Amino acid sequence: MGTTTLTEPKPTTRADDKGRGGGSGFGGGDGFGGDSGRHGEWCVPERTYRMGVWLALVAVVMLFAAFTSALVVRQGLGENWGSTPLPRILWLNTLVLLASSATLEFSRRSLARRAPESFSIWLHVTAGLGVIFLVGQLAAWRELAARGFYLASNASASFLYLLTATHALHLLGGVVALGYVVLRSGAIARGNQRRVALDATAIYWHFMDGLWIYILILLSTRL
Repeated sequence: MGTTTLTEPKPTTRADDKGRGGGSGFGGGDGFGGDSGRHGEWCVPERTYRMGVWLALVAVVMLFAAFTSALVVRQGLGENWGSTPLPRILWLNTLVLLASSATLEFSRRSLARRAPESFSIWLHVTAGLGVIFLVGQLAAWRELAARGFYLASNASASFLYLLTATHALHLLGGVVALGYVVLRSGAIARGNQRRVALDATAIYWHFMDGLWIYILILLSTRL
């Protein structure tokens, strides 16, 4: 009677099992899940977020560089340039915007310290300050109009409206981004969602802060 040799069956590897726990697919670093794939959310890679923000900022720099060049050339012509006083509320708006950058950093540091309540509070304060800044810009334009300075009054008034309104429009985009982060703040604080959206928004927000300082210096020295 012969002997029968029993061999343990080899484990089979399914092609779809590789994507469940690997570097791509569900739960990996790319595709669905990102850093927290257990919720099945579609996550954009961090480098894509950052690259998008920096490309947007390069475009903004080019736009305001063109505005600056046009202002200098137009002022050099001298014809119908005029003189437009800066509304005093612009200085108060500047303090509000500087404060919003500080509160945004307080929020990020609270997240790093794993203090979710403080993180959320400072994030809400930042968004609120951004809205206050925009309201302050509206008040500045109303002050200009009350003093008889309109968009077409003279060239200097036109550039004042153009620069401040373009900056306000870009800052409005930052407020919208902050609103998105505020809505996701709970998930970010619990670690259920990556903080890359917060970091990208912070880069954009701080840039808008610095850009406003540049615009204010430009207007105060040229108008």
